[in-house]
Amino acid sequence: MALQSSGAISLANIQTEFGGSNPISLSEYYGAAAGIPASGAISVSDFYGTSSFSASGGTITASGGYTYHTFTSSGTFTANGSKAVEYLVVAGGGGGGAGHGGGGGAGGYRTGSSTITTGNYGITIGGGGKGGSYGSTNTRWQVNSRNPANGSNSSGFGLTSTGGGAAGGNNNPYRPYGANGGSGGGGASPQFNSIGNAGSGISGQGNNGGTAGQGGQWAGAGGGGAGAAGGNRRSSSLGGHGGSGSQWLNGTYYAGCGGGGGGDGSNQHGNGGNGGGGRGNNAYNQAGQNATANTGGGGGGSRNRNGGAGGSGIVIVRYAS
Repeated sequence: MALQSSGAISLANIQTEFGGSNPISLSEYYGAAAGIPASGAISVSDFYGTSSFSASGGTITASGGYTYHTFTSSGTFTANGSKAVEYLVVAGGGGGGAGHGGGGGAGGYRTGSSTITTGNYGITIGGGGKGGSYGSTNTRWQVNSRNPANGSNSSGFGLTSTGGGAAGGNNNPYRPYGANGGSGGGGASPQFNSIGNAGSGISGQGNNGGTAGQGGQWAGAGGGGAGAAGGNRRSSSLGGHGGSGSQWLNGTYYAGCGGGGGGDGSNQHGNGGNGGGGRGNNAYNQAGQNATANTGGGGGGSRNRNGGAGGSGIVIVRYAS
């Protein structure tokens, strides 16, 4: 913790912050922090508000007695000194399904804490998975590239979070089930006799997607989120809601998942989960909504249009200012 900004500071206070030997001499601390002289005259007042720890990397903000480094793209966290830190690692979310599609699963959500030391710490931010691409009646079951994609992994401080599972969709090839991932993708309406099963989430990272049932129905299920499982299809035309994300120490929710695509009418979609999940289509032949960037949210499913893309991931580290 930084030294006080006013009032009396003892030599013992300085030694506690910066280390050193006995007997204590101010000259031991030349250049120890920004604002402290590297040579010549030095006084106790030069140490007001100083700290033995500094760090760079990401976007730096201060709030509530903490300093935050937020990474929305891959980079490096550089530490000068030792400090207890807390961190959040969220992977990219899965893409939503096209053609009666389910919602994409949220990216894996992991947290940790440790005491770091001087050095460079690599940060990787995973991208969101593309949404499913809807084709014509004659082609939509035949082109593998039309399937939605899983999100990509994020990593930092020894943790790796797994990308969210892509949703099911009766696009190409016919694949009604949600994919596995950090959180599982929601199942799509199978239309025929198979079941639009949920994708599975990874314990400690996220939850399962919802199930779309069996037979000739229209709506898809919601994807799984960090805080809750995806909702099942609510009826033949009502899409399942996406599972909620989780709230981190900075008060913000991350890794909400996509809602399932609805049926032939308006407002039959599943809602995206709190924490960046995309909404399913809310009108006939409308695309699913993209998830919010840098939340790890899952993309929304669609009825006869493209599914929404998953949101990219994020890594945040914080420490007491």
